[in-house]
Amino acid sequence: MIVSLPKTVRRLYFMTLLVALSCVMYYVMSWISSWISPAHNDDIPEGTAIRAFHDVQHSDEGLSAGERLRLYYWYGE
Repeated sequence: MIVSLPKTVRRLYFMTLLVALSCVMYYVMSWISSWISPAHNDDIPEGTAIRAFHDVQHSDEGLSAGERLRLYYWYGE
């Protein structure tokens, strides 16, 4: 059996790129998920308590496009 060294190197390069890009995509999606998440773990009430209202502070200039998009995904409206 003849093993071609350039072909083997190309396959290893492809597999390395595939693993690296998969890891990068995982961390990017994890970061986006934590950014969009509506409540942090320390904000979740414990026991029988529930939080019925949360006031959002608005600045005088209004919300930026990124903040409006985040609130849109947060509330799902």
